Amino acid sequence: MNTQTRLQALSAFLKSQRAKLTPQSVGLPEGTRRRTPGLRREEVAQLAGVSSTWYTWLEQGRDIQASHSVLGSIASALRLNGDERKYLFALASGSGTVTPPPSDEPLPQIMPPLQKMIRELRYCPAIITDRRYQIVGWNAAAACVFLDFEQIPPEERNMIRLLFARKELRRLAVNWDHFISGFLAIFRAYYGQYVEDEWYERFLAEMRGLHAEFDPLWNDSRANRAPDVVLEFRHAKAGKMLFHLASLQVHGSADLRCSVYTPAEDSLTESKLKRLMENMERKP
Repeated sequence: MNTQTRLQALSAFLKSQRAKLTPQSVGLPEGTRRRTPGLRREEVAQLAGVSSTWYTWLEQGRDIQASHSVLGSIASALRLNGDERKYLFALASGSGTVTPPPSDEPLPQIMPPLQKMIRELRYCPAIITDRRYQIVGWNAAAACVFLDFEQIPPEERNMIRLLFARKELRRLAVNWDHFISGFLAIFRAYYGQYVEDEWYERFLAEMRGLHAEFDPLWNDSRANRAPDVVLEFRHAKAGKMLFHLASLQVHGSADLRCSVYTPAEDSLTESKLKRLMENMERKP
C-alpha cells in the first residue's frame, strides 16, 4: 500500500476508535453538548499526553513521525486491545510484521493431517481460510450449514465476499451485522499484519464498490485475531441453531486459520445438524 493510502487508513481507524468511547468511560466529564459521538480530538490528546495539534495532524493523515512510546500512549487512550495496537503501529510505521508474498501466489495446500482433523469434527462445521480469507478447506458439516463450497469456483471462495454476496448467508445469521463483525475483525488484523500487500486495498475498493453497507461496517470493525462469539442461526431447513465460534491459528508458513463452530450444549443444534447431514448423505 502506498503512503497516502496507508495514512488514510490510519486516519479512518483513529476516528472510528475515538467515536466508540464516551467521556464517562475514560474518566472525563461529559461537558457541553457534543455534535458528534465519542471523544473529541483534544480529549484523546489529553489522555495520551500529547499536544492537541500533533494528534489532530496524526488523525488527519499527515505524514508525521511518531515514536513507539507515543503510539503506545495513544493506543492506551483509545483503549485498544492487543491486535488493535499492532494494527495502529503497522499503519503508523508503514511496515507490517510479515513481508507479503507475491500477489499471484497460489492458494496454499492443506496437509493431510489437517484435512483429517476437520473431517473428524463431524458435527462441528469447520472452515480453513488463508490470510486473505480465501476458503481453502472445509468439512461436510460446514457445507451443510453454510454452502456447498465445492459448487463455487475456487477464485470466488472468499469468505468476506460470500458473506456479502450470497443471500442464503445473509439470511442465515439472526444478527448479520454481529456475524460479519467477527470476520471483519480478523480481516482487519491481517490487513495490519500485511500492510505492504496491495491486494488488500484492491479488495477493499472492490467491496466498497459492490456493497454500500460494507464501508460503514468496515470502519466500525475492531481488530481481533481470535474473537470468541456465540452465533444464532436460522437455518432454512433446521431452524434455530446456536454455535460457539472458535478461531484457531494453524502454525506454519501458509498463515492458515481454522474456524470451528461448536454446537451449543444447551441447545438442539447438534441433533438438528445430524439430521441435516443424514438427509444430505441420502441424496443421490
